[in-house]
Amino acid sequence: MTALERRSVASLSTLYVLRMLGLFMVLPLLALYTQDMAAATPFLIGLALGIYGLTQALLQIPLGWLSDRIGRKPVILGGLLLFAAGSVVAALADTIWGVLAGRALQGAGAIAGTVLALVSDLTREEQRTKAMAVLGMSIGLSFAIALVLGPFVAGQGGLSAVFWLTAVLALSGIFITAAWVPAPPAEQATEKHREFSLAVLFDPRLARFNFGVFALHFILMSCFLLVPGFLETVAGVERGAHWTIYLPALLLSILGMLPLMRLADRGGRTREAVLVALLALTMSMALIGMSGAAGLLYFSLWLFFVGFNFLEATLPSQLSKVAATDGKGAAMGVFSTCQFLGAFFGGAVGGLLLQQQGPWLVLLVCILLGAVWALLEFRSTGAVVAKGGPPQRQRA
Repeated sequence: MTALERRSVASLSTLYVLRMLGLFMVLPLLALYTQDMAAATPFLIGLALGIYGLTQALLQIPLGWLSDRIGRKPVILGGLLLFAAGSVVAALADTIWGVLAGRALQGAGAIAGTVLALVSDLTREEQRTKAMAVLGMSIGLSFAIALVLGPFVAGQGGLSAVFWLTAVLALSGIFITAAWVPAPPAEQATEKHREFSLAVLFDPRLARFNFGVFALHFILMSCFLLVPGFLETVAGVERGAHWTIYLPALLLSILGMLPLMRLADRGGRTREAVLVALLALTMSMALIGMSGAAGLLYFSLWLFFVGFNFLEATLPSQLSKVAATDGKGAAMGVFSTCQFLGAFFGGAVGGLLLQQQGPWLVLLVCILLGAVWALLEFRSTGAVVAKGGPPQRQRA
């Protein structure tokens, strides 16, 4: 990479970490800290957990389109301002409806697709896959930090302190964008690109990535409606000390990820590594449902983090390899939309199932989603989406 490319990737990865920290920190907290709020029900708590995904999904493509016309950085700055404002609304809330409003406003700052497009603007084609992999790893890093930092901060100052910290992180992201992120070259949208974007939206050859990221974030949100409560009731861990469980589980999950990374990177068998990670993810959900003792619950959390972190870091990089060169921006936009729709439905549907039937049905739906994803991955051809012709085969 050139010096400019290294600066671009480093600054945008840092921005991604700060933003995703704010979104992920509440994952292990909302199900516990909102249950005593006025009007709170399992469904509304799940909706509060996932509502940001709905506004993200609705606005990813429109804001990406806007960034083609007024520039990437203005859209990113505006999105971060909305994210900060939503954090303040949630921090001041004393009812579940206030948290819902704040989380929805957070999601309205839908800049993930624009950030990915900016990465493409600032890197050469031969370096783009590496840049996307770094961003994918930054998401995994932010997830790991958030699961430890969120419970620790909440233990000191409650849920509102976490939202105030989220607002500070958003403002820090504004500073990084203005002062550190390089200015992109002038972008010019053409009719050809707009037409291709619509083709990518419905392209079945990208389905396994779009469904996969939907399922992954559905599972994430649904499981974190259950895990914090299980840590209290099964393991007897006080809510302010949950970070003492997440931290070792996350650190040890790195050991579980190393063989998968070696299989994917050195062995050239990414599809097999993804299938093993999916097996770990689905097994963890089955074990969570059977957990009657702390040891089994801890082991299931370790398995969950192994599968989730590997898949979260791998999917964007693999999509950038499979999508056609002139359609990667559009493919990433659809991919981001599916990711946030998964977060919304995971929270909302998971909360509704929990309210109506209990934890077992939430876990069963997650296991079924993982099984469907594994089937799609197993049957995939690894074809490159080529414009104007048949797919070109490559190893997945």
